[in-house]
Amino acid sequence: MRPIRLRSPSLFWTFAGAFFLVLIAAAALQLFAVVAVVRPFTQRWAEVSAKLVIRDVASEIVAGDSLASGERIVQILRARGDAKRELLIFRGHNGQIITEHPFPPMVMHQLRSMGDELPEVVVFERPARRGWRERGRPDAGGGAPPPPREDDPFPHRFRILGIYPVELSSGPVGDIIAMMPERRFPFWPSPAPRPVLFFIPLAVLIAGTAGLILFRAFVRRLGKLEVHAARVADGDLDARVADSSGDEIGRLGKTLNRMTRALAEAKSRLEESDRQRRRLLADITHELATPLTSIRGYTETIVNPEVSLTEDERKVFLRNVLDESERMDLLINDLLELTRLEAEGITLSRERLDWAALCKNTIDRFGVRFREAGLTLVWDGSDEAAWIDADGRRIEQVLDNLLTNTLRYVPTGGTVSLTLDRVSVPGDERYRLSVSDDGPGFPPEDLPHVFDRFYRGDPARTAGGTGLGLAIVQEIVRRHGGAVTAVNREPGGASILVELPMHDPTLS
Repeated sequence: MRPIRLRSPSLFWTFAGAFFLVLIAAAALQLFAVVAVVRPFTQRWAEVSAKLVIRDVASEIVAGDSLASGERIVQILRARGDAKRELLIFRGHNGQIITEHPFPPMVMHQLRSMGDELPEVVVFERPARRGWRERGRPDAGGGAPPPPREDDPFPHRFRILGIYPVELSSGPVGDIIAMMPERRFPFWPSPAPRPVLFFIPLAVLIAGTAGLILFRAFVRRLGKLEVHAARVADGDLDARVADSSGDEIGRLGKTLNRMTRALAEAKSRLEESDRQRRRLLADITHELATPLTSIRGYTETIVNPEVSLTEDERKVFLRNVLDESERMDLLINDLLELTRLEAEGITLSRERLDWAALCKNTIDRFGVRFREAGLTLVWDGSDEAAWIDADGRRIEQVLDNLLTNTLRYVPTGGTVSLTLDRVSVPGDERYRLSVSDDGPGFPPEDLPHVFDRFYRGDPARTAGGTGLGLAIVQEIVRRHGGAVTAVNREPGGASILVELPMHDPTLS
């Protein structure tokens, strides 16, 4: 059995139902508050106010020791009475009735006939229609009395607010009575006209409809965010929320767009990393296959009894096997070191280091090898110290790899020069080392790949090096917060430019 869903699948209908429930509950609570709290309070306040008024009126209509004239009493009643709140009546003990407003004769008659003890609520007879007697009894024609006339403006239910005696020295001569019209709807304020009763439901309906329309637009915008999230969940990282407003939903849409762009960039980096991994595996397979094939060929030749080898030939084959195994060992070591550098598995031992002195010391170490190769190695930098914050052993490894690379690719008779200059970049001061040669340079199409793994500028000379030297250089420089680039020189040759930040004395 499927569970019953208590909530609508659309937030719009949930909001609409909740809105009307709250509206009904609020109306019921307001009605209860008016009937139970406000109405008794207002009635009590009206009684207290009316008693004060009729006490003052009783004092005013007594002029000296005589009762004021009828016209004067009417003036006093009109001046002190309030037609919207209370009606004032003078009822004399001699049957005289004086009011501030004209009452129907039948009401005047009923006021005269009442005793001294008036009820809390006085109900006056409605005037009979034509052909009917005053008290609604049927005439000779018979039949039931007709219903009261709805167009009669005179109210027929009054609440007695108070009675105060009018006394002379000879004794009481009458009473001042304060009455308030009893409303048909006791919870409705008396000054409000009855058409307002029809206007309030209409106003509530219009307000509710406007609120639902606005919330419908709100839900529609949320629906666009839901569609965007669904597209992203399905792998569409090109999806964007076309909501440029500056409110909370618009800002949420912009945040989702940034998140989607970040996911797309992460996916691109992941795909690029996967391509590099596949390429790395292919390169490793290729690089290891060559020495392994050579080792296997030499070994099979040595152990083959059908092949007759002299002692010198056997020594040459064994030397080749040893060279190929050393090449494999160098390749594996370089590959492991590059992997650790990229994964930041190597901790740098930073210190305050004179880069210029380190360069000149490296030139002295490589001098013999360059002379044996028929190359010239010179220092074109100044003798001024160039202080950097770096791992000396790793920076020395950078210099070794760069000079070793020039030994392989610069033709005999060439010149390699090292220059160290101070350069300024926005917000930073750096030293730039330039390792330049007058060799053939890099093919223009290969410049973007100079620092890739297993890159070789001259495919014909694959036996020299592992093709990882410049990749290791790039990772070491990157770990030090620097940058390395390769450029071709005019009219010929190439330069490797290494930039490292200057030493900050405040960090010492």
